[in-house]
Amino acid sequence: MYSTRAVGLAPAFRQAALRPRNVARNPVLRNLFAKRTIQTESLPPSAEQQILNQQRLRRPSSPHFTIYQPQLTWLGSIANRFTGVGLSVLLYGYALAYLVAPATFDSTHVIEFISGLPDAVKYAGKAILAAPFAFHSWNGLRHLGWDMGKFLTLKGAYTSGYAVLAATAASTVALVLM
Repeated sequence: MYSTRAVGLAPAFRQAALRPRNVARNPVLRNLFAKRTIQTESLPPSAEQQILNQQRLRRPSSPHFTIYQPQLTWLGSIANRFTGVGLSVLLYGYALAYLVAPATFDSTHVIEFISGLPDAVKYAGKAILAAPFAFHSWNGLRHLGWDMGKFLTLKGAYTSGYAVLAATAASTVALVLM
């Protein structure tokens, strides 16, 4: 309900303006003070959770890829997370495989297996491993620079981002050719 004291109306004027016959004649007041009826329904907790989950599914993801133009800053952040997860999965996967079958995954067998592969497969495998390793390493140094308060401006973020990409390319080529 609206507070008439906040508007500054006197009590007599308030009573005269809000009499039922005045409200019925005045369409503005009739719409302002119209009674609205709503229907409510009691729901069990499971139905409430289902409605909440349906509402969450209709929300856009963040950042909303259909709205924002791709930028080096958030592409680098996403790539850093993916490379970190990928390298971790490889490391822990190999460690678990070595624990399960140490005779199969010891260094002698791994070296024999890799030496039997064609050169093109060796270079491709080295590139697939070297690129994420190099990017994650250089981007980690970039993050350490941010922790020290360096490159925090927009220009600095882009300059350091392009430096990470250049260092990644050079490091990947160097690691593949070793």
